[in-house]
Amino acid sequence: MVSALYAVLGALLLVKFSIDVLRLRSQYRVSYGDGGFSELQSALRIQSNAMEFLPLALVLLLFMEMNGAFTWMVHVCGLLLIAGRVMQYYGYQHHLIGWRRSGFSATLCALLLMVLTNLWYMPWELVFSVR
Repeated sequence: MVSALYAVLGALLLVKFSIDVLRLRSQYRVSYGDGGFSELQSALRIQSNAMEFLPLALVLLLFMEMNGAFTWMVHVCGLLLIAGRVMQYYGYQHHLIGWRRSGFSATLCALLLMVLTNLWYMPWELVFSVR
């Protein structure tokens, strides 16, 4: 399954983001919250952003593949999703609002494409069957 590749890449991103948060919590000796440290605030936002978008997006990607979308469509959406998360990470790390916006836009485009593709390829005869 092609979507498994993007689930693995998404999981690796989450691991990276979580390690960043743990490292900064240890460095600044902060157990809860951000302790007022902007670097930790950014790391927490990066991690939270990924947790907000990746799970739903990966489910949509899997359904898209299961509904029979072309493999290239799954790759386009998966690449757009992962690229968006990486761009947003880069933007947060380097305080570049343009990269953050582009990453967010890429993520939203991927989600919208996955929603539309799922609606197109959905087995409507099964959805509306009375059996």
